[in-house]
This record gives sequence, C-alpha cells and structure tokens, in this order.
Amino acid sequence: MISDSPPILLTGGTGYIGGRLLPLLEQRGLRVRCLCRQPERLRSRVASTTEVVEGDVLAPDSLATAMQGVHTTYYLIHSLGTKQDFERDDRQAAANFASPARAAGVRRIIYLGGLGNPEHALSPHLRSRQETGQVLRSSGIQVIELRASIIIGSGSLSFEMIRALTERLPVMICPRWVSTPAQPIAIEDVLDYLLAALDLPDGESRVFEIGGPDQISYGDIMREYARQRGLRRLMISVPLLTPYLSSLWLGLVTPVYARVGRKLVESLRNPTVVCDPSARDVFSLRLRPLRESIQRAMANEDREMAATRWSDAFSSAGPMKNWGGVRFGARIVDSRTAEVEVSPDVAFTPIQRIGGATGWYYGNFLWTLRGWLDLLVGGVGLRRGRRDPVDLLVGDAVDFWRVETIEPSRRLRLAAEMKLPGRAWLEFEVSPTANGTTVRQTAIFDPVGLSGLAYWYALYPLHRLVFAGMLRGIVRAAVHEAQG
Repeated sequence: MISDSPPILLTGGTGYIGGRLLPLLEQRGLRVRCLCRQPERLRSRVASTTEVVEGDVLAPDSLATAMQGVHTTYYLIHSLGTKQDFERDDRQAAANFASPARAAGVRRIIYLGGLGNPEHALSPHLRSRQETGQVLRSSGIQVIELRASIIIGSGSLSFEMIRALTERLPVMICPRWVSTPAQPIAIEDVLDYLLAALDLPDGESRVFEIGGPDQISYGDIMREYARQRGLRRLMISVPLLTPYLSSLWLGLVTPVYARVGRKLVESLRNPTVVCDPSARDVFSLRLRPLRESIQRAMANEDREMAATRWSDAFSSAGPMKNWGGVRFGARIVDSRTAEVEVSPDVAFTPIQRIGGATGWYYGNFLWTLRGWLDLLVGGVGLRRGRRDPVDLLVGDAVDFWRVETIEPSRRLRLAAEMKLPGRAWLEFEVSPTANGTTVRQTAIFDPVGLSGLAYWYALYPLHRLVFAGMLRGIVRAAVHEAQG
C-alpha cells in the first residue's frame, strides 16, 4: 500500500546509488517522484506508483514542478564525468536545486558526499563534494549530509577499478596513493544510511561521516580481493607517479576514463577515514567488514550483471548512446540503440522470437558457422534450437544461449553456453519514447586473462558487423509486425 505522506523527490535515479535506492523506497510503500533529464530512460524501470518528471539541475526553470508538495529530497548528483569545469557545475547545480526547494517548502535534503578533512588541502573532487553540501545548507533547509569513503559494491566505480587492476595485472606498479588510508563501506550499508536518514527528526542540518569497521588502504583492498579470488599478485611500490600518468594508466587497464581517472587519482592522495563516529550512535546500523563487502560484491557480479553501475549515470556533458568494445570493470561492452515508430510491445515481439527457426536477423550463416565450430570443440552448437517459437521462460535454451532474464515487452538477457575464453551475455531492452520505442542491444563479454582479450579484439570487427546488422534486422521485423 502506498503511503499518504508527501512524495519523496529522488534525483540521480539513473545513477549507481539512486538506481539502487529507488526500488528500496518503492518497497517501503513510499510515494516517490524522480527528477530526470531524460524521463523515457527511467519510466520503464519504475513501479507504476512512481512519478517521473523531466528536469535538469542546470536549468533552474525546469525544477519548480518537481518540488511541489515534497517534504524530503535526495540529492545524488555530481558532475565528475563532465568535460567542463565540474566544480563550477556542481556549485551551480546545488544552488539551482536549493532555491526552488526552499520556495516550495521542502523541509529536508539528504545528500551523499565525500569524506576528507576540510582543514587539509583536499583534491578538487573532494572539495567540490563538500562545497555542494555547504551550498545546499545555505538555503536554510535541513540538510543531512552523509560523507563516505570508498564504496564497495558490484558495479561501483571503486570496486570496478580494484577488480580490473587485480584481475589483469599479476605484477602491479603501485603509486603512492595505493597506500593512502581509507575506510571503505559496503553499498548495502550506504543505502541503509540513506533510508535511515528519512526517520531523523526535523531540526538542524547535520554532517555524518560514514564508513565500515576497517581502516585500510586501496592496496589492502586489492590484496583482499586477490585472496578471495585465489590470485597471486606482486605489488611493487614506487615513490613517484603523477595523477596525469596514473589516470592514463588506469584508462588502459580499468573502466575509468582518463578524465574521470585524473580527478579520482587526485582524490586518492587524501585520507578518507571517519574522524567523527557520531553516525554509528545516531543510526545504530550493523556495518559489514571489508571481507564481507567484497564477498557480496563478487557474489552479485557472478549471479548477474550488477543492478546499477557507476557508468549508467549521465554526466552534465550529456549521454553517450552507443558504446563499442568499451571496458566496464573486467567486462567488455558493445552497446547500441535504434529508434522505431512502434509500441514497446510490438518492438519486443521479434526479440522474443530470436533464435531457433527465426534465426538471428542478420548473418545467419555466420551464426551457423559459429555453431559448427562450437560443436568441434565440444560445445552445444546450434542444435538445441528453442522450446517454443514464440514464448520464452527463464532457463529456456535458445541455440547456444540460455534465457537468464525475461521481462515481457521490456527486457531479455541471454547467457552464452558456447565454448569461450570467458563469459558472455546478450541483452535487449525496449523503452517507450515520445515517437515510439528505443531498442537497446548490448553484448557483454567477461574475458579470462589475455586469451579472452585476444579473442574479443581479434573478432571485434566481425562482432561489430553482426551486432549492428542484428539490431537493424530487429527494427525491420518490428516495423513489418506493426504493418501486419
């Protein structure tokens, strides 16, 4: 049952933290209103009781409607990925948000910022996170600011970076920042704090420093990850490695883009540990130690793709609609979209019929050849076909794929069962637009070692040809379906 209380306004619902907080708020039966620059990207993911309204914190005139009747807002926005001056954008965004919030009578803003001693020379990134909290507080609205260090969870920027470094580099040249003290916290604990902040009494603004029970370093986290994965890694410390060189290095071997990496590495020079323990007394939460946090993150990665990823969020520079062969963590992603002027139900029809007698909408002879090669090396090949030419259920075989997720008229994810130097998934999503439907097709490959990377990049030109042709074929089939 949905509460009769005022709606909660959530910003950042397409991002890593907001995307995980949203279903938890819905499960509580709370009324939720999401502010989003591209509402069509979120509407297919929310409960029927959740509102999605269009607005942009860098366009203040677009915010007044979203604020009406709201008591509490979550401010989960930052501009780290923008090519522009992210500190300026963050200041402007916070000021733009606070003004209409005060005018609409909003009583509380819950904000997730970053740890770091403000009396020390903070990096631009950490300085901006804390400055955002100050701008929000200057509105006179009660602000509950939670300052966190490294967040450990499947899909988080920090965990993806650690995962990629540890998986790919048997010998690691470690710059000074690898030994900087930090206090990592599990994503589940961050979400618990964000939810518990709803129940605090009205009153003065508060800043709470939140962290797990372990004060350690990035190097310690990588060692613990390696231990749990059964990997032997040699870490060699070097005294000098500039943020610029570190960011380029991270861009080569991790999912972090160079411009994001430079801002992140600059932040890693600052210790991010809890100095004020009052959060534990006020909230009384059970916090997960590092070992358990990593275990849970790894389990979530192995069970399915992370519910949300740091890379899901759009920076203020705007969205990237297609990725080809981009690395997210240890995984490689090839994603592309197409627009079609039919309803989501119609657009999903050819997707649901894929494989078997229908084929793969492009290059069927190449898929057949791949199936024969798979049989030669002891795989399942294409001989399994499909259980039913139209209907799909979780667990169904589709040639050399297996249905992992099926949400009618919304989403299909297939897990590969052919012989590969790694793991692979093929995912299709449809979402409504003003003029029809967006179809997103994503191929994900999780390579094993250098052989897996060599396999992907050797076949990448062929993969690109086949995947692009398959998406065009699905769109043509959807148009033909609509025409009857």
